[in-house]
Amino acid sequence: MVYQDTDLTCVECGQNFVFTVSEQEFYESRGFQNPKRCPTCRSQRKAAGGYGQSRPQREMFSATCSRCGKEAQLPFVPRQDRPVYCSDCYQPQQRGSW
Repeated sequence: MVYQDTDLTCVECGQNFVFTVSEQEFYESRGFQNPKRCPTCRSQRKAAGGYGQSRPQREMFSATCSRCGKEAQLPFVPRQDRPVYCSDCYQPQQRGSW
């Protein structure tokens, strides 16, 4: 396919911007569609934290550390048949220094 620079209009700010041949080739190679926002609006949106797909706050669960007895915050529901460790005890355990 032969590409040529194309003028597009940003859906965010309404300004025209050039969709260059090299950008078109890149988008095509990745299977992307034409951009809807100008490079400035894309950069601002990315810097603001992405494209509206912010991750919900992860629910944390409390448990007692199996090694030292301190409270540990876990991103999962602890099971009674498995030991849990606080962050201080988990790091040495990961390195096998017990």
